[in-house]
Amino acid sequence: MRMEEILRTNDPVTLSFAEALLRGEEIDSFVMDVHMSVLEGSIGVLPRRMLVARANAFRARAILSDNDIEVSRPR
Repeated sequence: MRMEEILRTNDPVTLSFAEALLRGEEIDSFVMDVHMSVLEGSIGVLPRRMLVARANAFRARAILSDNDIEVSRPR
């Protein structure tokens, strides 16, 4: 399955809110770079990336944008 990045953030609250919104719409997401805090010393400088299946990316971006979450644009 091809995945696409839809969100990149350092804010754990925004990430949790985005996950909850997508889960409510039955869109599976996967958060990358969660354990990078071990390398950075837990200071939160490395952003985490949220990925969804490419087939769900347009809808996921629309849901997050409608809830005032700034999304990553397709490349």
